[in-house]
Amino acid sequence: MRRLSFAVAIAAALCARPSSPAAGAGAPSCGEPEGMCMVEGGFYRLALPPDAAGPVPAVAYLHGWGGNSLAVMQGANGLREALALRGYALIVPEGVPKPGREQRDWAVRDMMRNHPRDDMAYLAAVLEDAAERGVDRGRILLAGFSRGGSMVWDAACQAPGLARAYAPVAGAFWEPLPADCGGPVDLFHTHGWTDRVVPLEGRAVAQGRLIQGDAFASLAIMREVTGCSARMPDTAPMEADGDIWWRHWTSCPGGRLDLMLHPGGHALPQGWVARAIEWFETLERE
Repeated sequence: MRRLSFAVAIAAALCARPSSPAAGAGAPSCGEPEGMCMVEGGFYRLALPPDAAGPVPAVAYLHGWGGNSLAVMQGANGLREALALRGYALIVPEGVPKPGREQRDWAVRDMMRNHPRDDMAYLAAVLEDAAERGVDRGRILLAGFSRGGSMVWDAACQAPGLARAYAPVAGAFWEPLPADCGGPVDLFHTHGWTDRVVPLEGRAVAQGRLIQGDAFASLAIMREVTGCSARMPDTAPMEADGDIWWRHWTSCPGGRLDLMLHPGGHALPQGWVARAIEWFETLERE
């Protein structure tokens, strides 16, 4: 079994399960897209596909810096609706502000270590709670955008058994890059060729106090952890219309890595849900 145990963090996170905060009559309940599901460390939102019978697969999606779970649930990109059509639930955790800030963020491993919450334990609690509400715990794809994407990279590195697979978008490791990671993973990274917010090569932000990592350096670290013996991908195809470039490392004994480059900027590209789900379901057929 190539997924490492995450029992310690789960046990710490699940030592208590708070009840929902006081709300007015008629407030949405947990399981409704706009309702809140409470766990140790905060809350999250959950939308199961209509007429779900038995445990269903899910995408847990981490919003970007300054975003929130309600905006993801109500998003114009139609993430919830697209997943429901495929029979998937949508789990949306909620970031928390760092001290002195209002924007919600994640405990991304960077040079600022003042995050008020243990986000690995919180995410473990979210996924365990969702499993009690109809999600198949063994079929969760952890995805995220921008800072949420970087948090997905950190989870894949620090807690490779947290989810079945990982799908970050427009976010990689931050510097200092991790010296080592916990184990092999299946990871599908998506990035815009013209992204100026989080360029493929990264950039300095906050007057140079923080530095975004290079996406290719992040992939190099994960290739080593996953046992990919060659730097060169197995295949590097281009889609027929020329809009999408791929790089696939599929012969790694521990897992597989896939990179999708699209011509756009800092955004979730059109058709990403279908591609991510098709990739995820390929893992189950292998």
